Amino acid sequence: MKYRLLGKTGYKVSEVSLGTWQLGGKWGAPFDAKVARETLEEAYAHGVNFFDTADGYQGGESEKMVGAFVKQHPDVHFTTKIGRKEEPLTAEHFDPDHVRRYVDESLQNMGLDSLDIVLLHCPPMQVYYQPETFFALDALQKAGKIRHYGVSIERAEEGIKALDYDTAVVEVIFNMFRLRPAETFFPLAKQHDVGILARVPLASGLLTGKFDENTKFAPTDQRANNRHGEHFSKGETFSGVDYLTGVKAARELKERLGSDNLAATALRFILMYDAVSAVIPGASNPTQIERNTDAADVPPLTPEQMAVVKDVYDRLIKNPVGYEW
Repeated sequence: MKYRLLGKTGYKVSEVSLGTWQLGGKWGAPFDAKVARETLEEAYAHGVNFFDTADGYQGGESEKMVGAFVKQHPDVHFTTKIGRKEEPLTAEHFDPDHVRRYVDESLQNMGLDSLDIVLLHCPPMQVYYQPETFFALDALQKAGKIRHYGVSIERAEEGIKALDYDTAVVEVIFNMFRLRPAETFFPLAKQHDVGILARVPLASGLLTGKFDENTKFAPTDQRANNRHGEHFSKGETFSGVDYLTGVKAARELKERLGSDNLAATALRFILMYDAVSAVIPGASNPTQIERNTDAADVPPLTPEQMAVVKDVYDRLIKNPVGYEW
């Protein structure tokens, strides 16, 4: 495992870290605390020292598990995200009163005195024009309840606007099917010494290359019930790519890149960008950890391979995905 600096936080984090949306249970499945602990332990054994969680993941169980693990392993760092556990998602849920309450609830959930990094969880664009929200985060930082703050975003423009504040970390969807952030946001983030976490790195599993036209998802799985944005941004599900188009594109990538492990190649592709501090694939059980961390050992992609990714993106994905996010 290799480690990179997470922007102005000064934390050195594993370049392949762990997202915990589905920790201890696949999307829509019941939470299993034993599996969750084993997954965190397996990740740590593979050199992972950074976890990404949120107050709404598994009804708060993800935060509790990560907090307990951090207390046992003080060399581990983490982000938790706030503002999305209450419906409907509105700018009001990111006002100073809500932010202060959410931070207190996360501290209680995690059993900690201070949170490493707090991210606003995909707030509406209006929130970036509510400076009082960010001033509240400044005050919480000064009080010692949080060490750093940032945002998790849907669109590159949100990340750009977040740079107006003392943002330390931005979490953005970036993968072989979502290239625009590298063009519009990464250079500015580097100028501001902002760490970038690449989320949804495998496009909800499409970039494992294991799905086909006949793959079925459980009715409770967001990959079945959010394809058109029924519950939250459709850009979260398959990175906003039409499913059958994504299957076709992943198949072509696997063939043209000559990859037996498209998932590891897709993660290594993200790490070709030095603006990225860490990629945060998820795992629902320990067996998926090695699949993710294998990416750290994949050789860098050649210029020819990088060109293949760009060609597939330009022909099959960019319209409309490249214009929506």
